[in-house]
Amino acid sequence: MRAALFDRYGPPDVLYEGEVPEPVVGPGEVLVRVHAVSVNGGEVVGRSGRLKVLLGNGFPKRVGIDFAGEVVSGPGFAPGTPVWGGLPRGRFGSAAEYVAVRPRQLAPSPAGLDLVAAAALPAVGTTAITALRDRARLRPGERLLVRGASGGVGSVAVQLGKARGAHVTALANAGALDFVRGLGADEAVDYRTDPARLGRFDVVLDAHGSRPAAYRRLLAPGGRMVGIAFRSAADIGYLLASTAFGPRRVRFFSGNPRSELFADLTALVERGAVRPVVDRVHPLAEVAEAHRALEAGGVRGKHVIRVVTPAG
Repeated sequence: MRAALFDRYGPPDVLYEGEVPEPVVGPGEVLVRVHAVSVNGGEVVGRSGRLKVLLGNGFPKRVGIDFAGEVVSGPGFAPGTPVWGGLPRGRFGSAAEYVAVRPRQLAPSPAGLDLVAAAALPAVGTTAITALRDRARLRPGERLLVRGASGGVGSVAVQLGKARGAHVTALANAGALDFVRGLGADEAVDYRTDPARLGRFDVVLDAHGSRPAAYRRLLAPGGRMVGIAFRSAADIGYLLASTAFGPRRVRFFSGNPRSELFADLTALVERGAVRPVVDRVHPLAEVAEAHRALEAGGVRGKHVIRVVTPAG
């Protein structure tokens, strides 16, 4: 089957479309024909070599952590059922024609939603739910600041924050301010603005990762900051210390969503609270270009890789 591969760590150019064996479906696993996947920051970091101590030097390696497609076979789902989901934490390889996963790693996708568009949501949507609902426990009427509001997680967090009744301030590139307002942000501010001028917030969702101390100081008494991106070892050390000390705690987590979270995301989409935001769709053969575009910045929503070739 076709899959996105790389034979050495390095820049996006190391990626290519190649052939690998179809997955061997184990007992209790579901075989999914993948229609599309999204490009996520974690796999970009892995491909670059910054995680090679963890990932090792066995090649070829694969990319892709989430997917949208249709069931071929397996327990709990009728063949042809549209589904979305993700691979277990630490596993890459959904950018391929087929994946085999446990039923707990997927759920039916939203009714009527195109599967290529749907692929923009599984990883970032479940991350936003976990961050705002489960970690920050965002409540109606609270003030929420979203850093990196035009990106994958940020674009969902803005929508989810409004759905939960918060007042949402979105930090984004100057050219994307109208875009984040269109997602529902009450206020849209250039990310270069001095943090000291932004005011106080009950919740800060940091999808950017730099200068965490400056944004933690914006928390009102009882405020919560959730960090999902890290730019340096020093920032990671600061955030670790902040989870234990001080009245304004920082939460962070490593995503490993299960079927319940994917089902919650499906419900949010079906009731119109969240919609996928696709910056650009790339064919599988252009996986390197998709990674290059994400690294270049200025992304609005998600870059999606189409695996199934459109008919005609």
